[in-house]
This record gives sequence, C-alpha cells and structure tokens, in this order.
Amino acid sequence: MSAELRAAAAEFAATALRTVRAEFPYDLRVLYRAPGDAPGRPRDRHPAFYGSFDWHSAVEMHWVLLRLLCRFPDVIDAAAVRAVLDEHLSPEAIIVETAYYVANPGAQRPYGWGWALTLHEEAASWPAAGHWAAALQPLADHFLDALTAWLPGAPYPVRHGVHPNSAFTLVRSLRSARRRAHRGDDRPLRAIEEAAVRWFGDDRDAPVRWEPSGADFLSPVLTEAVLMAEVLPPGEFEAWLAAFLPGLGNGPLFEPAVVADSSDGQTAHLHGLNLSRAWALGRLAATVDSADLRSALLESARRHAEPELAEVSGSHYMVEHWLAAYALLYLDDEY
Repeated sequence: MSAELRAAAAEFAATALRTVRAEFPYDLRVLYRAPGDAPGRPRDRHPAFYGSFDWHSAVEMHWVLLRLLCRFPDVIDAAAVRAVLDEHLSPEAIIVETAYYVANPGAQRPYGWGWALTLHEEAASWPAAGHWAAALQPLADHFLDALTAWLPGAPYPVRHGVHPNSAFTLVRSLRSARRRAHRGDDRPLRAIEEAAVRWFGDDRDAPVRWEPSGADFLSPVLTEAVLMAEVLPPGEFEAWLAAFLPGLGNGPLFEPAVVADSSDGQTAHLHGLNLSRAWALGRLAATVDSADLRSALLESARRHAEPELAEVSGSHYMVEHWLAAYALLYLDDEY
C-alpha cells in the first residue's frame, strides 16, 4: 500500500502539522493533591505535546510527522515538519515532559506510554532523526522502566477497546523492548512477553459478537491476536489463533462499524475502530498460510478502511486530531 500512502502523505502531514500546534481545545487531566495544583496553559505543562486535544493524541501525531518525514520527504512540507519537530522535541521540552510523568507516575498509563515508545523508536530507527531520538531518550527510558515495573504486578488485562487496552500498549512497546534487549537488557522484553502469555495464552472462543462497544477505537479481539502473533512462535500462534477465533477460516467475522455522530468525541472513536481493525486484519493476513483466507482478510481490511481514510482531514476536529495515526498504521507496510 506504499503508493496509496504516498498519495495521502501530504494531506496527513498537513493535518498533523495543524493539530500539533493547536493548543486549544485541550483535555488536560490534573490530579489535585493540594491548593495551587490548578493547571496553567497546556503548553506550560506540556511544552512538547500541548496540541491535538490531549497528550497521547499529540504524541501520536508527532509520530505521524516523523514517520512521513522519514518515508516521503519529497512529498510533504519537510521544512515545516522539521521545524515543528525541532521546536517540540527539544531536550529542554522533553525534560519538562519527563519530569511531569516522574511526578505523576500513573498518568497516561498505558496508552500514552506505548505511543511515546513508538515515537522514540521511530526516531531511534532513523539515523537522520538521531538528535530527536537523543532528546526523547529520557522520556522513553522512563516509560519503558515504568512498564517493566508495572506488568508483573498486574494480574489481569484490560480488554475493552479504548485507551486502557492492555494488548495494544504491549504491541506498541515491543520494538523499544527489543532494542533494549539487543543492547543487553532483556527485562522489558521478558516482562511484555510474560504478561502477554499470562493474560491471553489460554483464551478460547473470542466473544466476537460483543464488538463493537459504543466508544471503541480498538478491537479487543483483533488487537489481542496481533499481540500474540508477535510473542508466540509461528506454530504455537497458529494453534492459538485456531482456538481463539475458530470461525476465522469461514471468512471475516467483522462488519465495519457505523459512526452516527463524528462531533461526539466518544462516538467518533468508531472511525478509529474501523482503521485499527483494518490494520489488525492486515497483520493477521500475513500470518496465515491459506491464500483464500489471506485474501478474505485483506478484503475485509479494505472495506473497513476505505471510507475512513476520507475522514482524516476535512472532518470534525474530534476526528482530525488523532485519526491520521491509525490511517498510517493501516497504510504503512512496515506497521
């Protein structure tokens, strides 16, 4: 789908550039411990990620910019993207961001953690982004260490299809954990793999009919399957998938969700559900041996994604401030 992504790259980048610099509206969550804890402007607390309505969406959209700059610098407004990344991903800004999460250790757990690790990994994987990777390193180290400490004490996963979803965060964190393991510290990777098997290894007969919930932007069932494809050896995953989704061989199990009101921030999540399902179906298609099943999964992915790609820009801000990240996950062959 590289050609399709190339055709959309300029539009995606323009939307991300606009939203990451939009300080208002902004959903700023504050834990009051004492008088005087009231927030100032969003950018006072979050000098890097003050835009895109909320912190995790700002992180996602910075990943969109960085990824598109890496892949299509000749298509997007590369100078504007570099300028924003230089401003927002400066060492000074990331020091403030890291200090905030050191002082508020449960904030943005786990969804924001996973996307912050994805952003850093993108920078660390591209030599030309080395200065941004270096700036982001303290924040990534903090979240990867926090994830490693948290997982062993979490006996149960969160399975619903919004931000606390456990499987999606582990998928988003795996590349960072593998990079650290390559450097000699495999504790984060072991924590992720052990949690995945402990939480999901015995799952059978996924409750497909329970999807979607009214505010989902992730498929609990498909996201879990993508995670297990990452952590289980191929032969074990094949057996696990047959038990978890026994009807998969009879054709796609999911119909695209209907979005009734894109101006409602929760209902608008369903645009993302369709795109994240498309991403997951594409990932699963790469794991199956049957050409017919692979074709059916890819066709289902296309039907989920096609109407949503038009929503990335020119739609309501409750959609625009984040949807490009899920469109990019679907369209980028490496994700």
